[in-house]
Amino acid sequence: MAIRGPTVVRVVPGAGGDAAGVKCCCCHCCQCLNLGYLTSQHGLVKLAEAMLGGLCQSLLVKYGISDAESIGSAYHGFLTTASACLFTTALLIACYVLSSTSQHLIRQSIFECLFNATACGLYLSASSYMGVAVNLFLYPRHALVPISSYPVMTVVYYIGVVVGILHGVDAYISYKYYKGYR
Repeated sequence: MAIRGPTVVRVVPGAGGDAAGVKCCCCHCCQCLNLGYLTSQHGLVKLAEAMLGGLCQSLLVKYGISDAESIGSAYHGFLTTASACLFTTALLIACYVLSSTSQHLIRQSIFECLFNATACGLYLSASSYMGVAVNLFLYPRHALVPISSYPVMTVVYYIGVVVGILHGVDAYISYKYYKGYR
């Protein structure tokens, strides 16, 4: 039986640098905030995931409820995926902005890799299922009498594919960070 050595946790000191806090006329205020994260590569990917996931959720709620019964479980599955992934992404962004220490500790754990890989799979499968349901159930009705939900639901599943790919890219970036490749 092999004996494993101690686990080393790497925390980069002062990771916020000049980007920490809010720059007022001559000084930095609220240096507890890690606003530099929002302009980093990882931060921009997270913001894109949150914005596109929020857009999907908003469009589903505003335009899809009237046809939720027609679309069936594809609608509910996509809405659940968008809600869960958006909530977790928003929590991660909040943790990263509020604490650079949390950013480095969470990012070097396996959590972010697994979350993003799971979100990627969920978005891609939910988008596929939604695409089939929309084209099977809404398109025939739209061909007879144009309904406003058909084009919107089509846009939703296309955006879902984009968000799924973004989560896949984020999973890859997180895996590289987890392995220490940066």
